[in-house]
Amino acid sequence: MFLDCSSLLVENPPRQSNGMAVTDIDGDGALELVVTGFRTANLVLKWVDGRLVDVADPLVADPSGPALGLAAADIDGDGREELYVVNCDRATGSKDMADRLFACFGSHWLDLCAQAGNAGAANHTAAGAVAALDRWGHGRYGFLVATDGGPLRLYELTRRGRLEDGAEEAGLDAIGAARGVTALPIVSDHMDVVTVNDGGPNQLFRNLGDGNFEEIAEERGIADSRPSGRAVAALDADGDGLFDLLVGTWDGAQRLFLQRMGGGFVESAGPDLSMPGRIFTVVVADFDNDGYEELFFHAHGEPNRLFGWRHDQWQELETGDAAEPKGMGTGAVAMDIDGDGRLELVLAHGDGTAQPLSVFRPAANHNGWLRVQPLTPFGAPARGAVVDLTAGGRRQRRVVCAGSGYLCQGEPVAHFGLGPLHQVEQIEVRWPDGTVVTVDNPPAGRLLTIPYPPE
Repeated sequence: MFLDCSSLLVENPPRQSNGMAVTDIDGDGALELVVTGFRTANLVLKWVDGRLVDVADPLVADPSGPALGLAAADIDGDGREELYVVNCDRATGSKDMADRLFACFGSHWLDLCAQAGNAGAANHTAAGAVAALDRWGHGRYGFLVATDGGPLRLYELTRRGRLEDGAEEAGLDAIGAARGVTALPIVSDHMDVVTVNDGGPNQLFRNLGDGNFEEIAEERGIADSRPSGRAVAALDADGDGLFDLLVGTWDGAQRLFLQRMGGGFVESAGPDLSMPGRIFTVVVADFDNDGYEELFFHAHGEPNRLFGWRHDQWQELETGDAAEPKGMGTGAVAMDIDGDGRLELVLAHGDGTAQPLSVFRPAANHNGWLRVQPLTPFGAPARGAVVDLTAGGRRQRRVVCAGSGYLCQGEPVAHFGLGPLHQVEQIEVRWPDGTVVTVDNPPAGRLLTIPYPPE
């Protein structure tokens, strides 16, 4: 499936890299890839003249930081995404270095967590995962931080511009050791929260529509406390219009929870898909643009694995150059680096071992595609929005990524492969507040931006 194109990186020395996120960090309308470094500089990789070049601001680079996970979202409603970086200099308990929340004002970067008014709120507890969450559906996000052995935290900005932890107020302050965190409308019409835990049951927080949540994982059948959960990603795995959950575990069976019409989930991974492995993160994306997403398991110290929907079942595919049997895998994302409508796969490595980044491309084909980017009322990416596409009488569903896998956050774009088709009948965008827009006969083979509709 994949061909190595790591030569696209202008500089690529061995380094300890962890999480990755895709966001328009410089506000020019193009997406960049942010890569965290553990005691080495964070990178901001930008596509310039056919190569990936590091353009990180010195503050964002933060070379002394023990950066682990990250996520981007518009927390202040200015139309531009901020960047939350989890630092982790302790495995558990209190840590010396607080997390970072980078915001850009014009061309000047600030760490909001380091501002005097926010010092008391900044997270000083060991943590790993972070995701964006718009619990109200208003287009202003908070950052949901999963601490290790402590309560979840939800950092939001008050009207006075101060950081505040709203987790207790929202009913999200459950204690656990969450590794994978994602947020999307999975069991309600608003942004719900899913966490997978290391050594404890998974959690599913249903959004009650008023900014509050209730935990329902056990009643819905996904608590699953046996394996050491590492990563989670959402997809419509069986084409029934309901989001399902792919869960990667560390030395445990991999899980595929299919959602049923009654609201419960059924574990449905076959023997090949469920095979135990040291999985660090998972990626769900349509790499070959055939109209069906592939499932990529990024492993640590053993070969990566790839599955595709073939003959009405999940079958293991040849991974090609991306197998990396000696790769000490950490973060992984899919993104369209060069704007050609084909997703690249970017892999990070670390966790005690310095290795270069890896970039892979799928083999070229002539399949059609369409990429959809919904925007909030403020003009920022609408993470958590759901996009449905109908082509050739078949309906596909995607969610704009708010947080996925472990440590990572994917593109703020819904990517659709069309297979042999090059025409689309309709797309429907549903924002986290329930607003819906439909577009008939949109042009294929392009990135289509959908603004939030005016009142």
